[in-house]
Amino acid sequence: MLDIPTLGGTFAFAECANNQGQVIGGSNLVGDVGCTGSLDFCAQHAFSWDHGTLTDLGTLGGSFSLAEWLNNKGEAVGGAFTAGDELFHATLWRDGQISDLGTLPGDCFSVANAINSKGQIVGKSFSCDGSTERAVVWVKGAIINLNVPIPEPININDKGQLAGDGLPPGCDDENICGHEFLLIPCAAGQGCEGTDDGNARTSSPAITTNAATPTQRRRMTKEFVAQLRARLAQRYHIRGLRASPRD
Repeated sequence: MLDIPTLGGTFAFAECANNQGQVIGGSNLVGDVGCTGSLDFCAQHAFSWDHGTLTDLGTLGGSFSLAEWLNNKGEAVGGAFTAGDELFHATLWRDGQISDLGTLPGDCFSVANAINSKGQIVGKSFSCDGSTERAVVWVKGAIINLNVPIPEPININDKGQLAGDGLPPGCDDENICGHEFLLIPCAAGQGCEGTDDGNARTSSPAITTNAATPTQRRRMTKEFVAQLRARLAQRYHIRGLRASPRD
């Protein structure tokens, strides 16, 4: 067992490891900046650990980032606050560079859940009020709306097949009646029923805007990330990610 250090704070966790022995996770910063005694909203940064070398992966200009998946090429994905903590966008870390993957047009939030060895990324894009979420794939820098009512994809293999957990009709609690699913891509030329290549929408990554004021956007972003952290805490049983009762 190896003790992976923190980025200077008192709390850190490992999220994912690849076949090369590289590890990604998250850590509080020196002095536990932003913490209020319950670890509910510390200034946390994603990190990578590579055979004894710890690296702060940084953010998109804000105070918080989260790395969720790492492929065997050392490419990591997750999400991060933008400048001023106004928005939360899906993020790619590759070759020491951080990239904002953007959202679907009109959305304010997104998060990347996994990346395969081909660089294909799965995640979700959320409306500015958080009420609508759509499964997406990022391919060669473009975001593709899967355009079907499927739940959140949580992983993607090298064939582009997506896996996740979903709620069948009549099910309200995934812990009781939820089902795992596998989504297999199929082009129109393959003879699949109900396939229409024209349904997929693509766009270049871009920071979207909305009519909300910067203060309102920051509040909505904090609420969105609090919900995201709570889901991750439940999925991976990470105590330090669970939101406090007042959130």
